[in-house]
Amino acid sequence: MDAVRLIVTSRRALAGGGEPPQVMAEVWQAQALAQAIGSRLAVAGPPELRGEALGLTELAGRGCGVLDRPDIALAELRAAQLTDLGDARQALQYLGGLLGEVGIALVGLACAADDETTYWQCMEAIDAADESRDRVLQMLRRLADRGEGLAEREAG
Repeated sequence: MDAVRLIVTSRRALAGGGEPPQVMAEVWQAQALAQAIGSRLAVAGPPELRGEALGLTELAGRGCGVLDRPDIALAELRAAQLTDLGDARQALQYLGGLLGEVGIALVGLACAADDETTYWQCMEAIDAADESRDRVLQMLRRLADRGEGLAEREAG
């Protein structure tokens, strides 16, 4: 499935809210999807993005690692459904939005946490989502710089 479609599906599921375990499962799904997109960009994306994409893969993996893995069937795992990145710029723009929403959802969960373990899981996941989003924004800047450079060469 196309990356943008999967991201939109994740955004809708995250916005749907629900009980804290459901929200945590959606946060985990979003981080796993970010990890899969980063991995795909690191292998087959534009050369200037490969290092940043590898970093995204590691950061999103950390975001998954600090949360308890939800009981999700393989068929429901969005990251496993990723078959096509499509336009890298568009996928990254959507992914940046999703990661921002993940951070907001985690803040809400942390504020409502009844136990210290959940609170600290949320705090660690917030850091990972924020750093992942920063990495996505850096990749978007690199793509914009590349676009400007190509336009200058074509004009000259």
